[in-house]
Amino acid sequence: MNTMNKVARVTLYFWIMKIAATTLGETGGDLFSMTMNIGYAISSLILLSFFLITLVIQLASKKYHPVIYWLVIVSTSTAGTTMSDYMDRTLGLGYFKGSLILVSCLVVILAIWRYSEGTLSVNFIRTKKAELFYWTAILFSNTLGTALGDFLADSSGLGFLGGAILIGALLGLVVLTYYFTQINRVILFWIAFVLTRPFGATFGDVLTKPIERGGLNLGTIGSSIVLASILGVFVAWSTIQEKRVLEGKPGGPLPAARKRPKAKVSGRLVNNN
Repeated sequence: MNTMNKVARVTLYFWIMKIAATTLGETGGDLFSMTMNIGYAISSLILLSFFLITLVIQLASKKYHPVIYWLVIVSTSTAGTTMSDYMDRTLGLGYFKGSLILVSCLVVILAIWRYSEGTLSVNFIRTKKAELFYWTAILFSNTLGTALGDFLADSSGLGFLGGAILIGALLGLVVLTYYFTQINRVILFWIAFVLTRPFGATFGDVLTKPIERGGLNLGTIGSSIVLASILGVFVAWSTIQEKRVLEGKPGGPLPAARKRPKAKVSGRLVNNN
């Protein structure tokens, strides 16, 4: 077993970077399939290939690398965007049926993961099997997020901004539940993880769509540049903090590769150093 943690520690900054990465996935996926007019099927193949390449690099690494980790997150988001659009639009399943299928797939993946590993905690992932479950769940959660976000924005009558507000309120409820109840932290993590994807998807629509449709009309290219810049700043800072921790210097609250503690640790939304 690898003695070093392979994934990002879950902190407040993790969630900021997660939302930026998944929103970038939404705008980036739309850039390929719609702005560049490649189509959903071809875009899905291209972006799934990108996901597999980044995943192989991540699996081959011996410890957590911020740049590699967040590249995989972005690749799951972009691939998830085009996969969802292909299911919902090209195959004609629609947002509601597509969301139901993806919810079922995600529940099955998490159930098999729980049965196989005995936990769904994401604080310490060191085995290849646990890591494969982790990334498969993330890929399906990000694909689900696109379908759910599109359903809220287009089919529910809420519009892009209304969908973002609803998902934001649900995320706020999860945070309150985390601080004021004893509900299992692993469950809350996965609820929050799933909800941040439709929040990112809907927020991506807010950034890219025309003003008359409730968006800010930044376009897929402009929005992707802005989001990539924000994520790049956080990843650079995370990399610096990672190096400081490895050198034995005081680090910030961002992810760090640490030896496995003896005490059993459950999944958390925010872990303080």
